[in-house]
Amino acid sequence: MTNQGSYLVVTTTHDDETKARELATAVVQERLAACAQVYPISSVYWWDGEVQSGAEWRVDFKTRADLGNRLTTFIGEQHSYDTPEIIAVPVVTGSPSYLEWITAETTD
Repeated sequence: MTNQGSYLVVTTTHDDETKARELATAVVQERLAACAQVYPISSVYWWDGEVQSGAEWRVDFKTRADLGNRLTTFIGEQHSYDTPEIIAVPVVTGSPSYLEWITAETTD
């Protein structure tokens, strides 16, 4: 394992599986992330003055830290939510070969 601080997992959510998968595909096609994982979740959140809940689809993108701002902007432009969740978490450690793969697949 290696400690690299130059990688991120960027997360967003969607209320529709098809939209989530379309966003995942668009991001990977743009080479802003090496891969995206789409999976169902149940969310509870404050919105419009009350607690709401619902099924959503979470998308986790694996990318380089230097692409974080571009990826965040791209997600925001493509997203249908008024205020989409876009959160980046640094990768503290990871297998060198996997991190090298992320670099190779996100090269401009």
